Amino acid sequence: MPAPSIIITSELSGSVVAKGATDDLSAQLLNHAGFQQIDDWHGRRHRLPTTTPVADKVAIASHAAEMLRAARYEVVLPSSLDMARISPPAPALGPYIAGAELLQITDRIRAAENGADLQRVVDHILHPEHGALERVREALEAAGEHINDLDDEAYALANRFGFASEFVSSAQSELVDSEAELRRVGHQPQTESRARSSMLPDHRGAALATSPAVAKTKVAPSPGIEATTSGTAARPPHTPGPRR
Repeated sequence: MPAPSIIITSELSGSVVAKGATDDLSAQLLNHAGFQQIDDWHGRRHRLPTTTPVADKVAIASHAAEMLRAARYEVVLPSSLDMARISPPAPALGPYIAGAELLQITDRIRAAENGADLQRVVDHILHPEHGALERVREALEAAGEHINDLDDEAYALANRFGFASEFVSSAQSELVDSEAELRRVGHQPQTESRARSSMLPDHRGAALATSPAVAKTKVAPSPGIEATTSGTAARPPHTPGPRR
């Protein structure tokens, strides 16, 4: 009896879906490749989340098709999901490979969900030995030195590259030891949050409270008069100090 045909397609939503894996073996192979199994009134199917990067979708779909075909399943896979039929993409910025990699780091920074994720990505820029800033500083310094080697009269240009290298070094100094602070971004201790909330005045309660004098005389307060509390003082606006 021939094995059932399994169709792997990319939907309009961006999700990659595999249909036709009705037996346990094909389901296990798809799960092993990275697909998530769904069983509902539509039947059994497997899919990749819409948030899966395009390159990962192609790699997972191609690997799944490979395993299924090795197990003698017939697999329908579009060329857009087949690594063997996709030509290598041209670099995003042409010959500027380093710039393209930094663009990817920038995208990962914007996609960070918490301070810990952000710190791990930023480390690719700030690492004191292997980070991008150190490599840029080193390259500018080397360029200045090599200009002097090539032309003794071009000392002014060499100095400009040396100054630029020092500027990058200053940027590194500004951000040194920021790892712990980055990891704490977005995480406020609950005890501190509760303490702050308990210190804040209950404006709603103050607005609805009856003046003791009015309560004593049983006279309603005038609508135009607002109750004030002696324990509440206006805080002066915060003015940031000069940056050191």
